[in-house]
Amino acid sequence: MGIEIERKFLVTGQDWRSASGMRYTQGYLNRDKLRTVRVRVAGDQGWLTIKGISTGATRVEFEYPIPLAEAQALLPLCDGPLIDKTRHTLTHAGQVWEVDEFHGDNAGLVVAEIELTSEDQPFERPAWLGSEVTHDARYFNSALIAHPYRSWEP
Repeated sequence: MGIEIERKFLVTGQDWRSASGMRYTQGYLNRDKLRTVRVRVAGDQGWLTIKGISTGATRVEFEYPIPLAEAQALLPLCDGPLIDKTRHTLTHAGQVWEVDEFHGDNAGLVVAEIELTSEDQPFERPAWLGSEVTHDARYFNSALIAHPYRSWEP
C-alpha cells in the first residue's frame, strides 16, 4: 500500500525560481473528502492518482502512469475547472522540494511541498519557505477547484 507523508508551505521571495519547471494540468474525477481520484498530464506523461483521507500529514496514495492520450481524454470528464500550474523541483539540504506556481484562477498562489518518511522527520527550512499550511484544506488542489485562490478574501 502506498503512503504519502507530505507537508505543505506557502512560499515567500523569489530565490526558488532558479529551479526548472514543468507545466501540469490536472483534474478530479472524484473530490470526496474521504477519497480523491485525480488525472494529471505532466509534460508528455499521464497519471491516475487515488488518495485517501488525510490523518495529520499522512494519507494513502496510489499513483499509476497512464498513456498520455488516455489522460487527455479523461480531463474533460473531471469535476469542475482544471488546475493549471508549473511545478518546480529543487533540492535543499539533501531533500527534494516541489514548488507549485499556480496559474489561471489560482494565479498568485505559490506552495512548496516536501515528502517525508515520517511526520516528525526533521528537515532544514529553505529561506524562501513561509507559513505551514499542511492542515489548511483550502490549499488542497482538489479544494482550489471549488474555491480558487483569486476568490479568497484578502
